[in-house]
Amino acid sequence: MRDLVYPPVVAFAKTAFKVLDLKIRRTGTEHVPPTGGALIAINHISYVDFILGGYGALPAKRLVRFMAKEVLFRNRISGPLMRGMHHIPVDRDAGAASYQQALEYLAAGELVGVFPEATISRSFELKEFKSGTVRMAAEAGVPVLPMILWGTQRMFTKDHPRDFTRHRPISISIGAPITVTRDDDPAEATAHLRSTMAGMLDETIRAYPEQPAGAWWLPAAYGGSAPTPEEARRLDAEELARRAAKRQ
Repeated sequence: MRDLVYPPVVAFAKTAFKVLDLKIRRTGTEHVPPTGGALIAINHISYVDFILGGYGALPAKRLVRFMAKEVLFRNRISGPLMRGMHHIPVDRDAGAASYQQALEYLAAGELVGVFPEATISRSFELKEFKSGTVRMAAEAGVPVLPMILWGTQRMFTKDHPRDFTRHRPISISIGAPITVTRDDDPAEATAHLRSTMAGMLDETIRAYPEQPAGAWWLPAAYGGSAPTPEEARRLDAEELARRAAKRQ
């Protein structure tokens, strides 16, 4: 797959990281295979997760093809970039095409990035996972690499203004590959993936260098003032209702 757009975008991102003096800590990068297809399952807490998620694979000299909302491919600015980097548009009303494209990428030996929660978590804890990740891995015969991001929510997330303050710590943790076969029950495999990532998230939060009590970006379970998972579900439902009313 020819990449004329991706390398300059990576170079621009690295420059931005230096300008912001982000304190990025990457662990588990040895789990990213140097060749061959694999799915990278990432928690979703920010609008910039795909940028930092892709950065986690760079030590292995790999580029990640992300499954992303189709609307990003229609935007006059992001559209050419998304297509040029060979990301995968996802239309939630017609998901078969994106699923098939992802399988083709995996068969061709690409890394495909997915967000099993589908949408950003307002609580910054893990939401329920969709089963598509493990079903895709089983069908393609590739491993799932769990990845946890932390600190990205402080930059740009739902319900809060953008804040690109300098010197901010960012954590990127990659776990050991998880094998899923066609014989595995998708629900059980999804629960195992979520449980693994929940443990990784807990470790990542506890190891994060900043833990200010009452911080809006810290989960309530860790002494922060972020919405609880129950409150986040209510906010998500209200958001969906507003969108439905707007479409009508």
